[in-house]
Amino acid sequence: TYAVLAVILAAVTIPAHALALRAPWPAAPPQPPTRDGTTPIPRSRPFILLAVAFTLSGFAMYAVVMGLIPLLTERGATPTQAAWALGLGGAGQTLGRTLYASLATRTSVTTRTATLIALGAATTASLAFAPGPIPLLVALSILAGIVRGNLTLLQATAVTDRWGTTHYGHLSALLGAPAHIAAALAPWAGAALAGTLGGYPTLFAALAGASLLATVLAVASGAKPHPVSDGHPG
Repeated sequence: TYAVLAVILAAVTIPAHALALRAPWPAAPPQPPTRDGTTPIPRSRPFILLAVAFTLSGFAMYAVVMGLIPLLTERGATPTQAAWALGLGGAGQTLGRTLYASLATRTSVTTRTATLIALGAATTASLAFAPGPIPLLVALSILAGIVRGNLTLLQATAVTDRWGTTHYGHLSALLGAPAHIAAALAPWAGAALAGTLGGYPTLFAALAGASLLATVLAVASGAKPHPVSDGHPG
């Protein structure tokens, strides 16, 4: 199965990249002057707090995805039922992305960030403490997927929502790198922690706690006590 998927992925993506991504890079945007007394954005308190919040949330989110099947089998689900729950959670993730635009028009960026991370904590805690029945756990998996879909768009728009489009690539890379590293480590680390903590329900409870801490940091990141610059000289 993995070999077939690898062939399909290569057949679609390699020609697409080779043939379509040939346009020249656009000119760099003008750099606004740096005012005296400003703090470069990557070293500012809101940026650092937001990066830590996304790192904690990203680790929890991907540890939940990879730990869902063993959690459900511990709850008595068959491997087939657990696989269906994971797949339906993925469908919920796609559905969740369709709701983000409406959410963005009705909330401030800080409120939106804190609310979505807190909802991630709530769905994770629900999976940790609900013993069943299996249909309820499947429904919670779908809800977790909906929240996860919104969180991916939240992270993708975090820079433009706060600091505009200037140096978007540079700032997004700095903001997203810790979260991506945490997400890559989450499957292994989650499994290791589950063994240490005594099972996946306890792991999910700990992950919910990490998301709650991320919520607090997201709220704190909304305060901007000092003016900031883009970090580049004028």
